Order: sequence, then C-alpha cells, then structure tokens
Amino acid sequence: MATPHIGAEPGDFAPDVLMPGDPRRAKLIAETFFDSPRLVTEVRGILGYTGTFNGKPVSVLASGMGMPSMAIYSTELARFFDVKRIVRVGTIGGIAPFLGLGDVIAASAAHTNSAMTAEWVPGVTLSHAPDFAMLRKVVEHGEATGKTIHVGPLFTTDSFYNPDTSLVPGLLKYGTIGIDMEAAGLYAVARKEGFDALMVGTVSDLPGSEMTAAEREATFENMVSFGLAAFQ
Repeated sequence: MATPHIGAEPGDFAPDVLMPGDPRRAKLIAETFFDSPRLVTEVRGILGYTGTFNGKPVSVLASGMGMPSMAIYSTELARFFDVKRIVRVGTIGGIAPFLGLGDVIAASAAHTNSAMTAEWVPGVTLSHAPDFAMLRKVVEHGEATGKTIHVGPLFTTDSFYNPDTSLVPGLLKYGTIGIDMEAAGLYAVARKEGFDALMVGTVSDLPGSEMTAAEREATFENMVSFGLAAFQ
C-alpha cells in the first residue's frame, strides 16, 4: 500500500535501491542504466523507478535534501516495501588535499552535528557507519576496472551555508575527507530499520573551486556505476 510520501504498491520496489537527491537525477539514472524502467511513484514530485540491471531487479528513488528527508524515504522503503539495501548516490564537498573535482568517495563513516539521533540511546553518541560488505564491493569494483575510489569519513551537516570558518581544519585534523548532508541520516536509519546502506558520491566542489552543472551531469555515470557495484 502507498505511504504518506511514496505512491507505490507492494512489490513495486526492488530489494536494492539507489537514492540520489534530485528527482531528475533519479529519472536520468533509470533511463541510462536500467532495462525497461517504469515509474512507480511521483508523490510530491519525488520520482521513483524500477527496472533491471545486469538481469537483476533494481530501483531508484529520489530522497530530497538533508537528513530528515533521507530518513523519511529510507524508513518507508524499509518498513513498507521490504527494501534490503540502499546506496545514496550524490555529491560531496571535498576537503582533503588529495581530492580532485569529479573524484568518487565511499563514506566509511559519517560524523554529524545533527541532533536527529541524539536521543535514540540517551547519553551515547552513536557511530554512523555503512555496511562493510557493500563498501568492500565498491572498492573491489574500482580495483577490477582500474577506477579510483577514495574511502574515508564524511561530515554530515544540516547547514549548507555554514559560517564557521574553523570547521574544516578541525574536521581535517581527525581524518574527515568530505562534507555532505545525508550520509549520517541514511546510516543511522539503516541500523534502526535493519537494512544495509552505503554512501557513494562525486566531489562536486573543493575550497576555491566547483563543478558546473554541465560537469556534474558529465561525471555522474562513474559514481552510479560504483553504486550499482555495491549490489552485485
């Protein structure tokens, strides 16, 4: 049955789901990678498609922006549509000096300043981490194809425009390589709802430089290929 945010029926979603933020990116992924994609939901303009990839069922659903939106859609996928694995595919602000624009990152952990999970276990700061088997598969995909993927912690923030100039040096001191707005929320909900999750993203901006919209579109396929590898 449909949920408040997803207008699909039981069986409409595959057990494996890619989740970009942008609904148009969800449509583009389905049309580029899936065989016989079909639209299964479009409530509030959030598009979801199901098709096959390499003969296996797979779906894509936009998540919107930020931890709260990611938490809503990933929770409903797990609770009501029996989704077992989710890969967030999106953009990341790179902060590590070895990164370049267009590089792909798999998030081995996600720190956050969000209070979303602060009360889940009173007195405990929860660690937000991906499924190791999925992380290993994307690394193996990079080794098999000769494509580079960087693995390291991200910082997930609720604030896109953060005026704190001391934030990046502090994060770098503790090994953080990038900043996003969804990974910690996805990893937290995965533990709570019992599904496996991974964040894979393209470095879209660095201190002092950023990709154009056209450049983002030209580089998304490499990132998505890593995301799909996590399901193999």
